[in-house]
Amino acid sequence: MIYSFKNDYSKICHKDVLKKLIECMDEQNIGYGEDIHTENAKKLIIEKIKNDSDIYFLTGGTQTNMIAISSTLKPYEAVICAKTGHINVHETGAVEGQGHKLLAIDTKDGKLNPSLIDKVLKEHIDYHMVKPRLVYISNTTELGGYYTLNELKEIYKYCKENDLYLFLDGARLASALAVSDIDYPDYAKYTDMFYIGGTKNGSYFGEALVINNDKLKADFKYNIKHFGGMLAKGFVTSIPFEVLMDKDLYKEIGIHQNKMAQYLADGLKKLNIKFYSESKTNQIFVYLKNDILNELSKDFLFEEWSISENGYTPIRFVTSFDTEIKHIDLLLNKIKELMK
Repeated sequence: MIYSFKNDYSKICHKDVLKKLIECMDEQNIGYGEDIHTENAKKLIIEKIKNDSDIYFLTGGTQTNMIAISSTLKPYEAVICAKTGHINVHETGAVEGQGHKLLAIDTKDGKLNPSLIDKVLKEHIDYHMVKPRLVYISNTTELGGYYTLNELKEIYKYCKENDLYLFLDGARLASALAVSDIDYPDYAKYTDMFYIGGTKNGSYFGEALVINNDKLKADFKYNIKHFGGMLAKGFVTSIPFEVLMDKDLYKEIGIHQNKMAQYLADGLKKLNIKFYSESKTNQIFVYLKNDILNELSKDFLFEEWSISENGYTPIRFVTSFDTEIKHIDLLLNKIKELMK
């Protein structure tokens, strides 16, 4: 294998994160998130979001989504999400396993809006049905799209008017911050909860869950412990955020990922490759001929995104903090060679 474009977490972590971890090797820290690193990471995040939110560090996206959602909802309450949403497609029923039905909506771009959400509310009329209570969105989306500030405001306003919680999955928030007009304080102001993804943005693992709504803060540590999310070595989860949140490394990683992805997209367009969806973020979706795909997979890793049809398969290429132009040029040259 020459290089992996399969995901944005193939490498252990950004060099600055690893350096910080090594610096801490000889320390002894208090456990369960009561250490100086966790406090410092929280402080850095508070400075960015400019809000008195509660912050918890969890290990991965699926765990964060499941704990945040199941801790918020009563047994009969349900989640509204896009059909392509991560909780609906790639989390093995983790949320539904806790008894909360997912009301998944077909969308052309993986994004929700008030009219789509309103349709679901109108379909659930009484206690014989689950009660829609939480709206789940992600920035960036599973199809590489992103929300604008105005779109986020509109969804949040609708949620407040209809007694719904808004939860935003930020697994790839660095990429969204780099391309959207939504900044850190906006996420704190226009969501009830969101998380700052570390795993896919330069950390070895870890997500920072930010709870903005005071109603959702009580006893949250109990939920984390109950669902197995509280690590004795909690400081290992927060150390990366001391680095990523310091100055602007987190957003710089997003800028770099997006820049590399757009370089790849431009190269694919020059080769007249057909696109599955348009993206300005670090996920690029195209159709590849199956014979080209089979040969390309001998040298590169990538994701087969959907079922093959008429000799073509939708493919996802993902760029990360360590992707360089030389890696992309190798991929483009190989595709060009195979097309001949």
